[in-house]
Amino acid sequence: MKKKIVSRWTRKVHRYLGLILGIQFLAWTIGGLYFSWTKIEQIRGNNLKADSKPLPIQSNNESLGTLLDSLQTNYPSISFKNIQVVAILGKAYYLIELLKPQEKVLLFEMNTLAPKTTLNQQEASQVAVKSLKKPSAILKTEYLTSTNGHHEYREKPLPAYAVTFAKPNNVTVYVSAELGTVQSYRTNSWRAFDFLWMLHTMDYENRDNINNWVLRIFSVLGLVTILSGFLLYFLTFKLKRK
Repeated sequence: MKKKIVSRWTRKVHRYLGLILGIQFLAWTIGGLYFSWTKIEQIRGNNLKADSKPLPIQSNNESLGTLLDSLQTNYPSISFKNIQVVAILGKAYYLIELLKPQEKVLLFEMNTLAPKTTLNQQEASQVAVKSLKKPSAILKTEYLTSTNGHHEYREKPLPAYAVTFAKPNNVTVYVSAELGTVQSYRTNSWRAFDFLWMLHTMDYENRDNINNWVLRIFSVLGLVTILSGFLLYFLTFKLKRK
């Protein structure tokens, strides 16, 4: 009798947990299939990117040391976070990220050390066009000053321009106004990946927090469902033998 009671309750637990968790298990399965069958290069838009070109550095470029000395003279408390060389519309620039006196980005043309202001809409569109292997027509260009956790351009440098291209590219290229460089490519493949990844991690705010309590609870309930299935099999198997 005890085994029959245990078997009956195990059936109920397994049945209802299967009903509750079935939709989430289906989402995990569909997401896993998409992740495994779609190339990551396609998701990131690497197949659309133009081949990288050598930096246009000339022999008569001004010294970086001269620029840093000048900045330190004007701002004695200056503190640098990062210094690199970038190419913007065929010219080489020193890109300097500051920590002090305030967090900001400075651009100086390598040839003359002339400062560069943030990109305007026309320059951002040109940067986006040159970044693509075979650019198509531009549908629209948006200027972004803020985003939220659900936006496809989240946790990226702002302000930025979102340059959307028509088919066959069908891609939105995000160009940082201050950095002057492309930050990300967003295609329909990426958007599908992002949606399925949200369902996979069950983080419906920022997508990337795999330590959220919803995922933890469903993971534990999924384990209970599997163990109840194993227990039910052995209980019914012994009952049938008797």
